[in-house]
Amino acid sequence: MDKLFYEDFAVGQEIQLGPITVTAEEIIEFAAEFDPQPMHLSEEAGKASLLGGLAASGWHTSALLMRMMIDAYVLKCHGEGAPGIEFVEWKKPVMAGDTLSGHTTVEEMRPLRSRPGIGVITTRHRLVNQHGDNVLNARNAAMVRMRQVPGVAQ
Repeated sequence: MDKLFYEDFAVGQEIQLGPITVTAEEIIEFAAEFDPQPMHLSEEAGKASLLGGLAASGWHTSALLMRMMIDAYVLKCHGEGAPGIEFVEWKKPVMAGDTLSGHTTVEEMRPLRSRPGIGVITTRHRLVNQHGDNVLNARNAAMVRMRQVPGVAQ
């Protein structure tokens, strides 16, 4: 399959993400390395917290979003990086055994004036658990190579 260019995306386009199931082992492994707070390291500590059980770090949930984006479309397009993330919201804890899925929606598209041949695609992301509970919202822009450089004959 040929990789996707900027022109292959459209405002309003929805891209499905996941599903991916989060295991207790993965939660503990991620937390031990990156966010070693007690509620992410053991079921007992999680139950003693307001989270009510072993819960993934919000950063782990964000990393899972990135994995789902990679699998769904990032590696399938001519990506040129991203200038950052506008926001990420952790709406509900992700618990051991949860299965996450969701979607990415293309909200805005514009050519990058400073770099002819590159377009900026702004997307909004939403992840839900197996019960349909919203667990994460995020929004960011990414740079994608254009098939045709404006002003250059092909």
